Amino acid sequence: MTGSIEDDDKTFEELYEGAEATSQRATRVLILNTFAFTINFACWMMYGVLITHLTFVNQLYDWDQSEIGWLIGIPVLTGALLRLPVGGLTDMYGGRKVFTGVMLVSAIPMYLVSMANSFWGFFLAGLGFGICGASFAAGIAYTSIWFRKDKQGTALGIFGAGNAGAALTAICAPRLLAHFTNDGANPDGWQSLPQLYAGMLVVTAVLFWFFTYERKVRGGEEIAIRKRLEPLRDVRVWRFGLYYFLVFGGFVALAQWLIPYYVNVYTVSVATAGILTAIFSFPSGVIRALGGWMSDYWGARTVMYWILGACLLSSVLLLPPRMDVTSPGEGVTALSDGTVINVDEINHTIIVEEANGVNRTYEYDGATEAELKKLEEGFGNELHILPVVSSWQEPIVEIGDEIERKELLAKGITYIVFQANVWIFTFWVFVLGIAMGIGKAAVYKHIPVYYPRDIGVVGGLVGVLGGLGGFVCPVIFGYLLEWTGLWTTTWAFFVFISAACLFWMHRIVQRMTHAHAPNITRLIEDPGASFIPSINIRCPHDEANAEVHLRVVTGDPAVLQVSWCSNWVDDKCPNHCSSQCLVETEM
Repeated sequence: MTGSIEDDDKTFEELYEGAEATSQRATRVLILNTFAFTINFACWMMYGVLITHLTFVNQLYDWDQSEIGWLIGIPVLTGALLRLPVGGLTDMYGGRKVFTGVMLVSAIPMYLVSMANSFWGFFLAGLGFGICGASFAAGIAYTSIWFRKDKQGTALGIFGAGNAGAALTAICAPRLLAHFTNDGANPDGWQSLPQLYAGMLVVTAVLFWFFTYERKVRGGEEIAIRKRLEPLRDVRVWRFGLYYFLVFGGFVALAQWLIPYYVNVYTVSVATAGILTAIFSFPSGVIRALGGWMSDYWGARTVMYWILGACLLSSVLLLPPRMDVTSPGEGVTALSDGTVINVDEINHTIIVEEANGVNRTYEYDGATEAELKKLEEGFGNELHILPVVSSWQEPIVEIGDEIERKELLAKGITYIVFQANVWIFTFWVFVLGIAMGIGKAAVYKHIPVYYPRDIGVVGGLVGVLGGLGGFVCPVIFGYLLEWTGLWTTTWAFFVFISAACLFWMHRIVQRMTHAHAPNITRLIEDPGASFIPSINIRCPHDEANAEVHLRVVTGDPAVLQVSWCSNWVDDKCPNHCSSQCLVETEM
């Protein structure tokens, strides 16, 4: 919690130094910061398209699945691990210098990708340009110091909308590769793509340097490394990291994983899968700006409650697999011993001559032509929102068979179809993406509030954990798929992690409420409990010690409503001097 208490008494200008924080300058910095982050994020995601093109489309390389997975994931891993040191450097030297340096350094290995001709060549180049993913830590710290607390959520949300760079690469990079290779006629034309991306990084770095301003934490260079890392001992930081593991790591993972998911589960083309994935990734990136405003308006914790609940609900609704199940159903059994003398599959009857010479006719429910077609061909193009159940019987006896009482004449068949139509699936994925986008902004709204001097370090660690989620989650998805054979285990994992985050946050809020406001907690939980109606406290609107009357407005979260007056008479203010304040402790 370094800097989180003493800094409350410092003005915005006392806490930060550098260029004057005018509205015009802050807006310019925010615009260029967001633009630069969008370009960096697009570059960070380049390997997902490029490696797929080199292996599955043009088949220039015959790498196995594990090698492909490592190449796609290695830039994400590098960007995640470097977020913490990049954030610390930003606190020390300022975002203008560090952000520019990140882009220029990343451009070199990005260009070297065009010269790679082996697995290790691509591996090392990806390891190098992955640093552009660490630009997030620099941008978060640099954006925060230009805006006061009541505007930081909105500003950070707008900056975070640069996540839409993932959709930019998903949509544009395949078309650029088709253009550069002349639709496959010039296979080596792919080399122009990393060269173009390297050029974009350099141009963006130049624009960023010349059109932004320097501003940093006052006295940031003088803070010792050990002192600077003290906030990392706070459990709260790691809790924020878990939230970000879900909302950002999950976002990055699904931005890549959904393409093979669509291809294998819904049998669509790679191009169509890319467009459907963009329905998830693009809004999730853009909506982050709204998430920042919502965090400023309603409070980051309230927003996080809703976001974690939405993630849990969406994951549960995505959990049921697309299935086509045939199982035993109710059959038809003989009422007495006898001999089968007729089996009519048109009229769905079975005639049995019983021992007493009487013929008994048994009717059974035959399958319709549509049901037989479903059984043979599966789903087809039908739309099923909820599971559909069909049942019928099929004879298992033939003419001349001797049967006994209670012997099965026609077996029952139950056919269950749950299609989870691709558009229904995409809708809930879209909802999940929206929740993740808003959640990303809400998580980072907390950081400048609690750690105004350590935004880079704390934001860097949270970013590391989020970025690691983007690397680790696809690996977990792959193992779950391998062990179970079910693609929907992806959503089982999200159900688990969403529930864990929601439970942890709720328990923390409960614990702190009981610790710091036991009387209020008791009154909320038990309205009949006794409660001290007033206390003596110094009124911020009056230099005198004022009697304060407390009224609790129940809700989530509970709000303590305070009426101030320095001259109470019979619980009334004769001078009509009271003012009301809403007190809500952020925990």
